[in-house]
Amino acid sequence: MALTPADGPRVVLVGPPASGKTTVGTRLAQELGCPFRDTDHDVEAEAGTSVADVFVTHGEPHFRAMEERAVARGLAEHDGVLALGGGAVTSAHTRALLVDHGRAGGTVVWLDVDLPTAAKRVGLSRDRPILGVNPRQMLRQMLETRAPLYGEVSTLHLQTGGRPVAAVVADVLAALPAVGSPT
Repeated sequence: MALTPADGPRVVLVGPPASGKTTVGTRLAQELGCPFRDTDHDVEAEAGTSVADVFVTHGEPHFRAMEERAVARGLAEHDGVLALGGGAVTSAHTRALLVDHGRAGGTVVWLDVDLPTAAKRVGLSRDRPILGVNPRQMLRQMLETRAPLYGEVSTLHLQTGGRPVAAVVADVLAALPAVGSPT
C-alpha cells in the first residue's frame, strides 16, 4: 500500500551528520504544531543504549538493520516531522520507502551542508561513531558518496551551511502543500 501524505509524516528530513536535521526538525514541528521524531532515538529506545554503543558493541550492520526498521515504522506510524540518521539512505529498502513517500505526495527534504560547516558543527563528537579517527576526512567521504542517495530520495534540496535555522525552516514551510488543498 502506497503512503499518501495524510498517512505518513508531514515532512521527512534526510542529510549528512551536522546538516541540522534535529535542530531544523524540532523548530519545523513547532511551527507546524505537530510532533517531532528522530529515528536515532527510536533505535536507542529499542536497543536500550546509545547509537554509539550499538556501533561499538554490535557493529554497523546491526545498527543499520535496526535503523531500517525504525525508518519503516516512522514512515508508517508518524504524522509529524521525521528526521532520519545520516546513513539511513544507504539502505536500498529505506530509499525505496522514501521514494514511494515522495511519489505519493509526501515531502522529503535533503538538508545539505558544506564540509567546513559540518566539520565545525561536529567537532570531535563522541556521539557520532561513524566519523571514527579522522572526522574531517570521513565527513568529506560521506558528503561525496551519499549525495546521490540523498538526491534520489528527496523532493526538496536545501543548503543549511551558514544559514539561520529560521531561514531553512521558512524554506521548508514555503515548499509544503497547503493542508487540505487538492494535489
